Amino acid sequence: MSAAKRPAGRGAKNTRAAWITWFSIGAVVLGCVAAGLLNGSESTDVPAPAAQERTDTVPILQRATAAQGICYGWRLADGLDAVSVGSNLGDGVPVEENPACPRWVQVVADVTYTSESSESEDYAYVRVTGSDDISRAALSSMENGLTRFGLTDDAFVDDPGWAVTRAAVMLPLLAVEAELAAPAPTPTAGTASPSPLPAAGNDLWRDRWGYLLAAAGLLLVTALLVTVGLVQRRRQRRGDGPAQRPGAETAGTRTPEQA
Repeated sequence: MSAAKRPAGRGAKNTRAAWITWFSIGAVVLGCVAAGLLNGSESTDVPAPAAQERTDTVPILQRATAAQGICYGWRLADGLDAVSVGSNLGDGVPVEENPACPRWVQVVADVTYTSESSESEDYAYVRVTGSDDISRAALSSMENGLTRFGLTDDAFVDDPGWAVTRAAVMLPLLAVEAELAAPAPTPTAGTASPSPLPAAGNDLWRDRWGYLLAAAGLLLVTALLVTVGLVQRRRQRRGDGPAQRPGAETAGTRTPEQA
């Protein structure tokens, strides 16, 4: 007795399903690879402080200037290009060589990001500058004081916008320590305190989001491959034996009387 052939339509259907599955897997892999490549070509531009950071910093410096008679400001640079400047006079208004500020102090941060292909590391050069009537010793003391507040070179590399505005609001306190000014008066009860600046950000996602996305994509591909393998194995176990004519019995199950 010859075995019946399987319907051709079932094989064609399985073939189409397999092609669709592998096409989906290929699309996921290509997307992950593209994300990794885009992340590898990350821009080396130094980001400016967020608008909220600049908005919160200016009024703090204004109150300090009114109490101490010294103008305070910040300058964030990327090499020769100024990324952000500001002071008690406003966002975008420098204190250096400004007729409205005969006596001034500012924090200057020069941050440089290198490309992924470069062997050089990202770095920051931070200093405190001031008007001619302020001694170099006092400015140096203020520079050293920034590190006590966690404003190290690494902090400026990780989040330059946050670091430079935070350093600016520390200048009035450091000026008091350097004996450049008297302490600012304590605010009276009921006076609204300025909102704190946002906490320093973490550059884990900025530096590695493409790689994390690629890893998630590869895990998804692995899960799809395992699922496809299990489904195909179950199909082979269920119905891959030779088909029989309806009502037919195997020779082994017939008795001599039935024969």
